[in-house]
Amino acid sequence: MDSLTDNISRREAVKRTVAGLGAGLMALNARAAENNNSADTIAPTLLPKGAKTLRDLAKRLADAPRRRDFKTVPMILTSPDQWDNEALNEVMHYAGGPKQVWDSTDLESPWLNLMRNAMNAQIWSFRHPDFLAVSATHGSAHLALYDDYIWQKYDFSKMTKDKQKTNSFIAAAPPSRENPEDFNNPEGPFSPHDNSIAVLQKRGAVFLACHNAVWELSMKLHAKGPNPDNLAHPQMAAELTNHLIPAVILTPGIVGTIPQLQLAGFHYIK
Repeated sequence: MDSLTDNISRREAVKRTVAGLGAGLMALNARAAENNNSADTIAPTLLPKGAKTLRDLAKRLADAPRRRDFKTVPMILTSPDQWDNEALNEVMHYAGGPKQVWDSTDLESPWLNLMRNAMNAQIWSFRHPDFLAVSATHGSAHLALYDDYIWQKYDFSKMTKDKQKTNSFIAAAPPSRENPEDFNNPEGPFSPHDNSIAVLQKRGAVFLACHNAVWELSMKLHAKGPNPDNLAHPQMAAELTNHLIPAVILTPGIVGTIPQLQLAGFHYIK
């Protein structure tokens, strides 16, 4: 009995230790999630009041899959499973409006500011809460669509002549935490103080990525470096694709996608 009791006691001790470790890990994960949430909190919603169609689109886009597990990608995409076809179709078939697509090519241009201004005027001046702004992103502006891991790994700051040490375009500034009801607040989330991709996404704007831009950037990196993992060109293009920022929609190529958007009723802004 003593031996049996000892075995039971040891088993109980192991169970309690495992349970304690599990509880500790759960607590750590909860605290990490809390910290991440507090760091990323913008506002419960920045969608305008009355934007039912835009809200429905935002939900469908959030549910649409984004494939980010590529091992290799070809130069020309030929199958819808190679880009975010479901999400792109949701945008193309958007029933609300007006709908505007911006040809965003220059990282240093006021592209985000112009999108913000267009949204403000359409929503509050012209009373179009379901207005949809889409960034057809390529050129140097495409750098803003990669996460910080890729920025650091491939030293993207050099491409900006050290003007951007990190991808500041995806950071939500303090104004984004101001009261969204006060849309005329000159320091608030709808002001020039908060021209960020993260905030515009919270407002319903959509950012399209370009496979051709991914391929051509990886071609330059493969030729001249850095390439710390000695990846082949198609592998590096896959890695860049896998590290597009959240909610971005990958297209087979922006200059080929813009005509499709125009056919779907989008007003084109170059």
